[in-house]
Amino acid sequence: MAISYPLTNLGAFMLMFLWLLLSAPSVWGRPATFLQDFRVTWSDTHIKQIDGGRAIQLILDQNSGCGFASKSKYLFGRVSMKIKLIPGDSAGTVTAFYLNSDTDNVRDELDFEFLGNRSGQPTTVQTNIYANGKGNREQRVNLWFDPSADFHTYTILWNHHHIVFYVDQVPIRVYKNNEARGIPYPRMQPMGVYSTLWEADDWATRGGLEKIDWSKAPFYAYYTDFDIEGCSVPGPANCASNPRNWWEGAAYQALTPLEARRYRWVRLNHIVYDYCTDKSRFPVTPPECLAGI
Repeated sequence: MAISYPLTNLGAFMLMFLWLLLSAPSVWGRPATFLQDFRVTWSDTHIKQIDGGRAIQLILDQNSGCGFASKSKYLFGRVSMKIKLIPGDSAGTVTAFYLNSDTDNVRDELDFEFLGNRSGQPTTVQTNIYANGKGNREQRVNLWFDPSADFHTYTILWNHHHIVFYVDQVPIRVYKNNEARGIPYPRMQPMGVYSTLWEADDWATRGGLEKIDWSKAPFYAYYTDFDIEGCSVPGPANCASNPRNWWEGAAYQALTPLEARRYRWVRLNHIVYDYCTDKSRFPVTPPECLAGI
């Protein structure tokens, strides 16, 4: 015989909390399967679902690369994916994970681009930031592990205070909101979540000196644990400016002391290119670099 108990104040509170959590239309997170919340944008024959759609395989061969995108756009929040990159000789390939406003003239975009390498060489990840149509803010970091041996988590946090790129919870890049100094910051346009696997041997590896060895094809990259938490657009008008969104909270407005130590470690030991110090491209130092970004 089933026995029922009266709700305590705590029990009633928890039920109300769960109802609010489940009914909030503006925050989206953790799809059960890939196709629930993403769509194939390019060459569906080169994207395969694994484990009922909880993971996917991207394929690059001489016929085509491929890509996918979220079905919705978001304005501020956090997005992450676990990715296992191409093993062995991947020179000339690029696996990209990024946010993009998909607008022509005033594009906003936040890029992770994993540059292929010859076997035995470190894998380089390039980040870039487009704000109000202006990019050319590339930085490159050599990863301190083999990203093809297992899945690793790559995350972009984007709020009103800063943008942070993370690798396994280690910040590798920070771009602060310095609009008060006249420096563009992406905050007006919602962005979709995108990923592609493609041929880029005209620039990706050693500036294009290393070409794809097609005898090693097909090339495979794997994705799992898709996680987006942010304000979907269209949605409630006040979502993107709501200071009570967790990603806008005090704990996410600057790096924690531990994150700051990890960030310094990356900058001292693993950064291999920074546009801020490239005088051949920028004889006049870009203003965001002077602002300490």
